Amino acid sequence: MNQKRLKIIYLSLIAFTVLLVAIGSFFPTGKTGSYAVNAESAATPASSQKKKLIMGTSADYPPYESVDAKGNGQIVGMDIDVAKYITSQLGYELEIANMDFNGLIAALQTGRVDFVMSAMSATDERRQSVEFSDMYYAARNTIVSKKLEPLETEASLVGKRVGTQLGSTQDLYAATIDGVILKKLNKIPDLIQELSSGRIDAAIVEDAVAVEMTNSNPNLVMNFLPAESADNGYAIAFPKQSPIVAEFNRILSEMKESGKLDNITNKWFAEEETSSGALLGLNIDFSTLKDYIPYILKGVYVTLLFTLVSALFGLVWGTILSLFKISGIKPLEWFATAYTSVFRGTPLLVQLTIIYYATPQLFNYDIPALMAAGLAFGLNSAAYLSETIRGGIMAVDKGQREAAIALGVPYRKMMIRIIFPQALRTILPALVNECVALLKESSLVSVIGVSDLMRRADVVRADTFRSIEVLLFIAAIYYVLVLILTTFARKLERRLRRSD
Repeated sequence: MNQKRLKIIYLSLIAFTVLLVAIGSFFPTGKTGSYAVNAESAATPASSQKKKLIMGTSADYPPYESVDAKGNGQIVGMDIDVAKYITSQLGYELEIANMDFNGLIAALQTGRVDFVMSAMSATDERRQSVEFSDMYYAARNTIVSKKLEPLETEASLVGKRVGTQLGSTQDLYAATIDGVILKKLNKIPDLIQELSSGRIDAAIVEDAVAVEMTNSNPNLVMNFLPAESADNGYAIAFPKQSPIVAEFNRILSEMKESGKLDNITNKWFAEEETSSGALLGLNIDFSTLKDYIPYILKGVYVTLLFTLVSALFGLVWGTILSLFKISGIKPLEWFATAYTSVFRGTPLLVQLTIIYYATPQLFNYDIPALMAAGLAFGLNSAAYLSETIRGGIMAVDKGQREAAIALGVPYRKMMIRIIFPQALRTILPALVNECVALLKESSLVSVIGVSDLMRRADVVRADTFRSIEVLLFIAAIYYVLVLILTTFARKLERRLRRSD
């Protein structure tokens, strides 16, 4: 009975694999297949559907784009207002996709978004990968340094540790300065933290961001660098040969002539006064979080939901893999062993980004960020759990199996009623550790835009230009969640022991 059922599972697995390959070959693949649907539907939509464009942005760069965490949680900013005006004039419905800045070009190339507005400079390097509109704003590079140790000129940066945002125009500019020790970080709030802690001597950012940084951190000072070439101003990025570039350029030209673009710019570049309530002179002001706490706490639900789905999927798939490993059927054993080797041998972050960005390109399916995260974490967790479960099953006394077989107990009933309950007692601590790891590692999903606790913390950091306060707050939330999980696990373990 055992061998017969495992052979059925094996044949089913082969049939499922063949089906996936057939489905994958049916859909168009490559860069053009995914984009063609979005661009063509935007240019010539069916009369029964309203035209829609998806805009990619990295909403952590005020005043250009940021999340209104104090209000309704919508993405706002200068770029957003410009995009809304252009799309409304052209009769498009605008949908905004929020992601990390260094993933925006990839999103364009895979067809996940139709255009990008994220204070992106139209550099020669980027023009090789995407197409740009006319410029809508030209910013100046600015040095931000400590007020007590100001750095005012490009020459003063020689031999200093200088921080930039990875992939930004300032990053490219700083790389041209001889003698600079360059440190590249993903987010502007990270630059502020590194500057405040003394790990870098200065940061190079653009003028509008520098104003926000120095307003929120009185111990910092800004100094303008000489104006760069106007060829590197901010523009809207599109995929190559996009049919909507000319339409956007036409509206941009009209906005410049009518003064509409200047009005939007002036609205978002007004300076704000900030007050400080530093705690005990430590430059820690938790009062800055007062209006953001409801927004942050909404991330608890997303984090718990994601952790639960990933853990259940990983447990089920991990159990199947463990059965493959002890089945005695060589192809199943080879598959399970190879699977475990691949998923344990490659970084989880790499697996997550591959699933999120490759799925639209390979299968022409725009997989939601939360689904991609749950799939990546579940598949990765299953690789580890399969070994844990296999070890627990093998730890059960062999006499238990022999007695069940002698009594004529079917294999499925033997595993469910006899083997698994005893194995569970052995592996329960390891299962709890895996759930705790999933809960904490869930912060990685913020890189693909899932609004979990970490992503919301990044939003608040970008809005307030302060890091320590919000990071300490979400660290406390994670700690409480882990305490609740471990307490529940201890109670379950005690109950299982009482039933022995």
